[in-house]
Order: sequence, then structure tokens, then C-alpha cells
Amino acid sequence: MGYQQGLSGLSAASSDLDVIGNNIANANTVGFKSGTAVFADLYANSVATAVNNQIGIGTQLAAVQQQFSQGTLDTTGQALNVAINGNGFFQMSNNGTLTYSRNGVFQLNSSGQIVNSEGLQLMGYAANSSGVINTAQTVPLTVPTTNIAPTETTSITAQLNLNAQDALTLGTPTVDMTGAPTLTSGGATITTASAGTNNDQYTVNFSSATQYTVTDVTANTTTAAQTYTAGSAITLGNGQSVTLSGTPTGTSVVAINPTPTAFSASDSSSYTYPTSVQVYDSLGGSQTVNMYFAKTASGTWNVYAGVSGGTAQAIGQATFSSNGTLQNFQQATTNPVTGAVTYGPATSPGTVTFTIPNTDGSGTPQQLSLDITGTTQYGSADGVNNLSQNGFAAGQLTNFSVGTNGVLTGNYSNGQTAALGQVVLANFNDPNGLIDLGNNEYEETAASGVAQISTPGSTNHGTLQGGAVEESNVDLTNELVNLITAQRNYQANAQTIKTQQTVDQTLINL
Repeated sequence: MGYQQGLSGLSAASSDLDVIGNNIANANTVGFKSGTAVFADLYANSVATAVNNQIGIGTQLAAVQQQFSQGTLDTTGQALNVAINGNGFFQMSNNGTLTYSRNGVFQLNSSGQIVNSEGLQLMGYAANSSGVINTAQTVPLTVPTTNIAPTETTSITAQLNLNAQDALTLGTPTVDMTGAPTLTSGGATITTASAGTNNDQYTVNFSSATQYTVTDVTANTTTAAQTYTAGSAITLGNGQSVTLSGTPTGTSVVAINPTPTAFSASDSSSYTYPTSVQVYDSLGGSQTVNMYFAKTASGTWNVYAGVSGGTAQAIGQATFSSNGTLQNFQQATTNPVTGAVTYGPATSPGTVTFTIPNTDGSGTPQQLSLDITGTTQYGSADGVNNLSQNGFAAGQLTNFSVGTNGVLTGNYSNGQTAALGQVVLANFNDPNGLIDLGNNEYEETAASGVAQISTPGSTNHGTLQGGAVEESNVDLTNELVNLITAQRNYQANAQTIKTQQTVDQTLINL
């Protein structure tokens, strides 16, 4: 009779309306996956009935299939909003019971654990204090609130340009008149401050009252005989001159000696270019290391270093080739008795070592190395191209973010970053085999297959987008059209019952 078919149709249409209504109700639910009602026809079980004479007895709800298609990703800017782009589910723990979800709206609880609005804990791989992720098992992810430990500075790296035209760190040359008692000196004058010959020792040798030669004692060269004029400058090398008055004899000799400037950190004339860098000890205490570069000859620079407020020491000597590149960097050694400084041997790739004192309880003296590989001596301004050191102070967590691979990265107040953990994704052979628990949570079943846990972006697992959520994949336009269709189906089945009632009334009235 038509009643049974009509009643089954009404029930099916009602179930379809329920599914559509549920979709519409969750159009704004984060991570929601729309459902589709799937129906199957019904036939009476009768062996005697011929196949081609079977009349169906209605319909039934066979299944409600979830549509696990991708929802639109909406950027929120919240650090603990995480969207899945592709396959997979977040693994959640409810006191040890595992569930799965596409809702990536998380927050921190009082213990620093990452949880959802229901208090379920987000699972993933933990990281140790060094930021190394342990992929052996999944655990509830926790954002640590402890400070990141400091790292002691052990090396300083500097790439500079030291101006080839800088003046040598020399004082006014001295003039020794012992060998020329009949002459008086007007003093030696540096005419070209950057000339390397300013470091040389000279003698002016008179062969008569009007003739002299100039000998560069250091270079062992002598000029041709020249005419002497009292009060006129006599050129020494190519960087200085001396003025003499009086009448020389044929044996008069005047000696001119360079006057090196003794280094002093408080005397800016004793060095050419300074720079500084902040370094850290084993407790995270900071000190400023000042470095001083003093040009002592063409292509030769003495390097000094020390902490602010302390004593700077000679640490090395840099030598540059004629094309301006670093040729070698020699270690400085100071004689503890005489204080004399010697340099050597040449080091490669341009590194010397030195120590600085500490007073805060950390290990002292602190051993440091200075690497100036890449430093040049070109005819342009002195300056730093790169200056870095490998230590840092203790730091507090300021914020964190989730990468596409699920790694939770913490940013600290000392400028450092560290991995805090890694979010994992679970995939299933048949997601429709999962049991929907409500609250955007699913439970694994035999039909779904076991959870395939892996990091985002690996195999067939999707990637993550931090600061975003996955919107519901409900298409309201389609659902409203489906709603009209389901309504018509309900009305049509009601009409079947009404027609059957009319037929029954006709039979009763016979």
C-alpha cells in the first residue's frame, strides 16, 4: 500500500532536512565539514516474487557522508589560531583519550599547555631546552615560560675596510745634531702622513759646505749629491723634510729618526680606527669589547683590544697585500717582564685570540678569538662591513608562531629563536569512518583505520598556516537550493499518503 512508501519518504525527507539544517546552522563553525544524506531504496523480502514484478516499499537513510573538502582559510593574526591546508586532523588528548579535529582555535591554559575551547590538549612532538625536537612519540604541547639560557661569547667576526690613505701613527720625527755642531735644526716635518717611508731612519751627509746626500738607512739607499741652501727644506724619502741652518763642514752628519706613537686607548692620536662589540659571559653578563686599529706602516696595522674601562692589549698585526686584501694576521705576544710586543707566526684564516676579565662570578679570564677574514685596505673611508659575535644573554619568551611544517618557534627578548615543539597531523584511510563526537571532534574507529601520524607537509599530510583558521566548507547557496528540494520531496510524499487515503475512502464507500 502507498502508506508505507509515503511514510518512508516523509522520514527520508525529514532526515534530509535535518542534515541540511545542520549544515546551515554550522555555516560559521570553524573547521566544520558539511554532511550529505545518502538514501537507499527498500524492497520486501519475498522468494516467490519474480524479479521483474518487484515493487519497492519505500526508502531509508543509508548514511550521512561528511564532505572533507578544504574550507577557506581566514587570517586572524592570533598566534594560536592554526589552519590545516590539505589532508589531516589535529590530534587532541582528553585525559589520555585521543580525538581528532579540524578546528584550529587554541589557547594556553594555566599550565602553559595548548588546549582548545573544551580544554582538550593539542598533541605533538616535544622539544628539549636546546630546541631539538623528539619525534619518538606525541605528547601534549606546552609553551615553556622559563628563560632561555645565555651562551658565552667565544668568537668575534669582523669585516672592515681600513683606509689605505690613513696617516701612520707617528709623532714628529726627532733630529739628532750630534754629528753637525756647526748647524742648527729647524725641525723635521711630515709632509705626506700616509707615506710608509715615514717609518725609516735618515741621515743627511755633507761632503762640503754646499753638497750633501740623503741616505735612507732603513732601505739602504742614497740619493745623488744635492746643493745645500741654508733654511731650505731637505726632502727625506717621499713623506717628510728637514730644515737646517748654518754652514756645514765636510764631515757633518744629521740623523733623523721616526717617533712611533705609544698606544693608549685614551689617546685617539695613537690609533687610526676604533670599533666595538658587546660580548656575553657564561652567566649572560655583557661587556663592551673595544678594538683599535693603528696603521704603523704601509699595509701594516697593529690591532689592540680590551673591555671598556679596562686596559687594552696588543692582540695582533694585520698585513695587507698591494691589492688591498688581507695577507696575514699575526698573533701578538707580550713579554710579561719587559712589556715588549712581538708578532707571529702568521695565522690562517686570519684569527687571533685574546682574553678579557670578568667580575660577575663567571669564568675568568674569558677566552675570545677575533677573525678579520675579509677585511680590506682600500683607499676609501674606514668602516665596518660586518661585525658579529656568537654569544647572547638570557632571554624571556616574547611571542611564538607556528610554521607550515608545524614547528612552534619561540621568539625571545634577546633576539634568539628556538623550537618549542612541533604540531603533528593525523590522517585516515577513510575519514568517513570516523565517529562525530560533536564540538568539532572525531573518534577513530575500525572503519576509519588507524591514525597515520606525521609532520605537516610530509607524505599525504597537509601543511599548516599559523595565525589563520579554516572556515566551514558549507556552501550556503547550495544548501538553500537543497532545502527547497527537500521541502518539495516532503510535500510530494505527503501527497502519496493523501492519494492512498482517497483510494481507501473510495473502497469503503462501495
